Amino acid sequence: MAGNGSATNAPGHLPLYQVRGLKVALPDLAAKPLFGPPPRIDILTGLDFDIEQGTALGIVGGSGSGKSTLGRALLRLIEPTGGTIRFAGTDITHLDETGLRPLRKRFHMIFQDPMSSLNPRRRVGAIIADPLHLHGFDRVRERVGEALDHVGLGRAFAARYPHELSGGQRQRVGIARAIALEPEFILADEIVSGLDVSSQAQVLNLLERLVAELGLTLAFISHDLSVIRRLCSEVMVLHRGQIVEHAPVGEVFAEPRAAYTRQLLDAIPLPDPDQPGW
Repeated sequence: MAGNGSATNAPGHLPLYQVRGLKVALPDLAAKPLFGPPPRIDILTGLDFDIEQGTALGIVGGSGSGKSTLGRALLRLIEPTGGTIRFAGTDITHLDETGLRPLRKRFHMIFQDPMSSLNPRRRVGAIIADPLHLHGFDRVRERVGEALDHVGLGRAFAARYPHELSGGQRQRVGIARAIALEPEFILADEIVSGLDVSSQAQVLNLLERLVAELGLTLAFISHDLSVIRRLCSEVMVLHRGQIVEHAPVGEVFAEPRAAYTRQLLDAIPLPDPDQPGW
C-alpha cells in the first residue's frame, strides 16, 4: 500500500495496480474561448499509490476532489496527461483501444445510476450477455444464469426488463454484468448513493461476499464514510486532486493524520458499525 509515499512489498510481489505520478487534465467546458480549444483544468496532480490484489479500497473525497476521474483513469476510460498506470505489470497509460481490448474483460465498472446504464429495451439476460459475446466467452447462457445466482436474483430475472425491477435489483443486475466476465478488478462508483438504507445494506453485504468468494479486487468510490468503513479494508482520501491520506480503514477512523480527513469525519455522522445491517 502506498499513499503519497510507497509501501514496502515482499521480494517478487507485484501489486495489481501500480500508479506513479498520475496526472489528468480535462477541458474546461465552462470556458468559451473565441479561438482554439478550451483551456484544461488539472484534476489529478501527481498521484502515487499501489492497489494490492484482493484489496477493497475505498476512495473518498468531496465534490471535485477527483475521485471519479481517478476511477475512470484506472480503467482507461480517460487517458492520463502524465505519469504511469501499470495493471498486472502491463503499462496501460497510453494504450490504444486495440491494445486495451484484451484487458477490458479483466477490469470492469459498476455505474452509479443503474437505470441509465442498463438498456431499457433489452431484457436482463441480454444485458448481461452482451459483454460476454463481445469478449468471446463460451457457455454464455450458463454464465448469465450463474451471475444472476451469485447476486441473489435467480435465473428467472433474465427474462425481465430493467423497468420491472426495483433500484436495488437493478444495481444487482449491474453487479451481475460485471462479475460475469470474471474480472480481477471492479470499480464501483457511488453505487449505493441512490438506494434506501435497507437496499444499501443488502448491496454492501453482497459486494463483501463477492469480494471474498471470487477473490476480487475492488475500488469503491463514495462520499459516505460510513459505507467505506462498512465495506473496505483500506481508504484513500482525495482533496483537490491529491492524496492526503491512504491507510487501513481502522487507522484512518481511529487516528486520521490529515486535517481534511478529520473534517470529513467530523462532518458526516457515522452509524454504529455493530448495528444490524452495518
